[in-house]
Amino acid sequence: MNKARHRDHASCPAASYELSGSDSGQRSRKAIWRACQVPILAGMGTWILLSMPMAHAQEINRPQIEQIIREYILQNPEIVEEALRELQSRAEEADAKARSAVIATEQQALLQSEGDIVLGNPDGDVTLVEFFDFNCGYCKRAAPDLDTLISNDPKLRVVLKDFPILGEQSVAAAKIGLAVKRLEGDAAAGEFHKRLIASQGRADGPRALDLVQELGIDRQRVEAEAASKEVEAIIGSNLALARRLGLTGTPTFIVGDQVIEGAVGEGPLKEAIQTVRQ
Repeated sequence: MNKARHRDHASCPAASYELSGSDSGQRSRKAIWRACQVPILAGMGTWILLSMPMAHAQEINRPQIEQIIREYILQNPEIVEEALRELQSRAEEADAKARSAVIATEQQALLQSEGDIVLGNPDGDVTLVEFFDFNCGYCKRAAPDLDTLISNDPKLRVVLKDFPILGEQSVAAAKIGLAVKRLEGDAAAGEFHKRLIASQGRADGPRALDLVQELGIDRQRVEAEAASKEVEAIIGSNLALARRLGLTGTPTFIVGDQVIEGAVGEGPLKEAIQTVRQ
């Protein structure tokens, strides 16, 4: 599964390794090979020299080594992709360990921030955190899955973290939602969230304020609160936390020490929750 197709990004990652049979995958393989051929060839050359008797090693010069390596790769081209897959696997494993370490040290910010909306059971035995953007199409797709999980799991606690990465309109909408939370509490903020995330079209400040009015909440009070330093600080804290976690897209879910990127569906989220409970 290509996770990038199931979430929206603040920016493109520095490197994207696509090893499928697509045109983009072929271009990526060529780029990766150009970037990696020097260290790969150097490593193979070192291995060949170390595996040979010293007398023979001294007799072989650089052109001969390069020719041996070239012939071996041409005869066994699959080793290049095998090496790159292993490299990617190790990088992903290292990233996962680093994220787990950050999650362990950021429990208070992740789970108990006063600015976040809490849905489901506030005293639940497992907490699922979602970083979202009101203008993220994949967040909209994931919203019904979240509703189903909450309905079917009375012990589940859900924390919604505003992560407005898709422009100033997203920031404005997020500020309105956070103002509703601060003034009216989780119930009202939860209803606001469900209605706005399910709406069609672009979410922005005026549209979010129209929804506030539809819900019977004082529009002027919310607008004033949305402009406060406190609301600005909540968004800043969420963005900083996301950076420390290495998050680049929405939706991103965190449960236990697991990070799940994209609109993956109800099943994988349910499995992750069950894993924490085991």
